[in-house]
Amino acid sequence: MEQVKKEKNELWEWSKALLIAFGLAAIIRFFLFTPIVVDGESMMPTLKNGDRMVVNKIGYMVGEPDRYDIVVFHAPEQKNYIKRVIGLPGDHVEYKNDQLYVNGEAMEEPYLDQYKSEITEGTLTDDFTLEEITQETEIPKGYIFVMGDNRRYSKDSRHIGLVKIDEVIGNTNIVFWPLNEIGFIK
Repeated sequence: MEQVKKEKNELWEWSKALLIAFGLAAIIRFFLFTPIVVDGESMMPTLKNGDRMVVNKIGYMVGEPDRYDIVVFHAPEQKNYIKRVIGLPGDHVEYKNDQLYVNGEAMEEPYLDQYKSEITEGTLTDDFTLEEITQETEIPKGYIFVMGDNRRYSKDSRHIGLVKIDEVIGNTNIVFWPLNEIGFIK
């Protein structure tokens, strides 16, 4: 009799521990961090199709995106996109002769060096101005301008327009799969 009572008590303790563990995992995934799989080649060479990453959801609860952050956001096609922040609220963005200009100042983009060195014909990024794409002279408050690193093959703000900061799920800079790619990205 006492053996049965002891087994029931042990089963109850294990059940409570599992419920608490699942509850904590759900809270962490829903509110703090979540995994995401890179789908497509729009962020090559920085990210590859199939890379698995951790999205930090809490960073933008207390702050705003910074230029060059890699963010995950809800896209118009009911899926999540991974892109790089190029323009912030108040910025004027343009591309001229494969050079990014923000507020008239030439900006470095070292993450594009590999692609630019491989180009034999044309430019990596076609010329454009913010006005041509959005009819705005500067990025309005509450919005960002994003682009994929694989500029020739990326559906980004040049196509979908400005992204509402409210649509940004979080930023990501940790690849955890495949094992030979584990690490921080810039």
